[in-house]
Amino acid sequence: MSASNEAVSVHLLDREYTVGVAPDERESLVAAAKLLDGRMREVRGSNRMAAVDRVAVLAALNLAHELQQLRVENAQRDGEIARLLEDLQRKLDGLIDAR
Repeated sequence: MSASNEAVSVHLLDREYTVGVAPDERESLVAAAKLLDGRMREVRGSNRMAAVDRVAVLAALNLAHELQQLRVENAQRDGEIARLLEDLQRKLDGLIDAR
């Protein structure tokens, strides 16, 4: 842990973990831990005997899959915006040339 980091305790499936984080990233880390804890609880469901490492891996895989889907959607949206901007630029150029 660097000198500028602070120790933050988070709870995942009722287990406490201490993580070093920059003070300005504390809120984001706590929010991420709450999200992961919720996903781990969903994966575990009513099976309290499920191995924590398996639950953690499956929850992480679910989150990674969602992240990948969002990246693809953002790339598609960025492509569409770029096409729209190119069309607008061509129209503006046409209007300017027509003068």
